[in-house]
Amino acid sequence: MNKSNYTDANFTEFYDKYYQQVLRICRGYVNGDIESAKDLTQDVFSRVWENLDTFNENSKISTWIYRIAVNTCLLYKRNSKQDLKSYQVHSKEEDGNHQLFELRMKKMFEAINKLPDQNKSIILLELESLPQKEIAKIMGMSHSAVRVRILRIKETLSKLVKK
Repeated sequence: MNKSNYTDANFTEFYDKYYQQVLRICRGYVNGDIESAKDLTQDVFSRVWENLDTFNENSKISTWIYRIAVNTCLLYKRNSKQDLKSYQVHSKEEDGNHQLFELRMKKMFEAINKLPDQNKSIILLELESLPQKEIAKIMGMSHSAVRVRILRIKETLSKLVKK
């Protein structure tokens, strides 16, 4: 594939279609901090644009974009000199439902961030409802290994949440 095959409109279409999913994946790596997640998401799409000419169409474009997202987040985590910030609930709304949702999100991100990097990547992709075969491609693992890993991760997260 050649980058020249894509127009700005095509790229905008990719961006619009995958932005929210990539943002949620990135948010999982920064313990729910939305501003850091937005910055990482922009980095992901910058890399997508810069590397469109390397996409070889052996997989779906979504698989390729999610792989870039995971790699960008892992690189950010490795290069980060400080521990990831704890997610703070900053709700100006008085709506109790919003605050309850934010509290649940905080707890979920705290539990996910206790996982090893590879498990974190797998569960964040699973939470995006990606097919397990696609997760296997993204992670470079067999489908059966991903299936078993997801079961173990869910058990681990259940234990962490109960604490």
